[in-house]
Amino acid sequence: MAEHPLLFALPHKPPTTRTIALRIRSEGDESALDEAQRRADAARYQEVTCRSALNRVEGMPFNWTLNPYRGCTHACHYCFARRYHTQFELGPGDHFSSIIFVKRNLPDVLAREVDKPSWTRETVAVGTATDPYQPIEGHYKLTRRSLEVLLKSRTPIGLVTKGPMVVRDADLLAELGKVTSCTVCVSVPTVDDEAWRALEPGTAPPLQRLRAVRQLREAGVNAGVLMAPVVPGFTTQTSKLEATIKAVADHGAAFMGANVLYLKGGTRDHFMGFLAHAYPQMVESYDRLYAGAYAPREYVETVRGLIGTLQDRHDVHRRTPRIAGTKESADPDTGPADPEQTTLGF
Repeated sequence: MAEHPLLFALPHKPPTTRTIALRIRSEGDESALDEAQRRADAARYQEVTCRSALNRVEGMPFNWTLNPYRGCTHACHYCFARRYHTQFELGPGDHFSSIIFVKRNLPDVLAREVDKPSWTRETVAVGTATDPYQPIEGHYKLTRRSLEVLLKSRTPIGLVTKGPMVVRDADLLAELGKVTSCTVCVSVPTVDDEAWRALEPGTAPPLQRLRAVRQLREAGVNAGVLMAPVVPGFTTQTSKLEATIKAVADHGAAFMGANVLYLKGGTRDHFMGFLAHAYPQMVESYDRLYAGAYAPREYVETVRGLIGTLQDRHDVHRRTPRIAGTKESADPDTGPADPEQTTLGF
């Protein structure tokens, strides 16, 4: 009997992230990622199939996270998520910002998960290990499709991003806020141009992000700013902190929170390498300040006090998450009486 060709080609199913990790381990990233697509930004985008969309976490103020992508072209040198790339036998340096995993089926998997009777509509943190509004979102729209699913299921969310593209979804975010809880945190560590260019080479300018906050607020979204991380020697000068906090106030943020930089695992390796290459004069100071993952408690509390004083000065409402490296809430009620007398640079 003659063989007949298939009338319709079977759809190609991308590999799972586990399969990719095993391939990289045995073949190296060039061979394992031969299907990854290059786009105008020169990064490679590898579509993958995820088995679950919601990830259970422990030790955080939330129990569930959602990340449509892994890796981020924002390329922030301090990003804590860099260390997660090592799980795929990829480096936390250039690989993190140049090899992006795209969970193509994530919205469909998410829809099945939140439709289960066992789903109790706990808060989902969106964008904890990658930015959900990095530029590739404009092509795949995985974040928007996920928000549509979460809105339909009335699942509360907290979302963190540096991407002004978030304003595209102001309609969904505002509607989520009406039927459940929805908080958007736009990360703006500093408005200082020199520090921004050094630390966040792939991000939109800080004032563009603050304009996004204003637009979200005008659309009825509970949107505020995370001045995170505060980076010793780069953004800790009083004048820089005050300029940022004043800009946050001027753009109508509903709240503001701040975290001091912490360095752990692959992130530490990358950041210290970045310093050695671009700011070698700061390496010794960082070695002293970061003997462990966190800066000394006294240093963190001094930064907290200064930021709290400046927030009071500019009437910016405080957010109360835990600051990395401390057990207390980020409600900085103590600190120097006169912030003008405090210098936190190296």
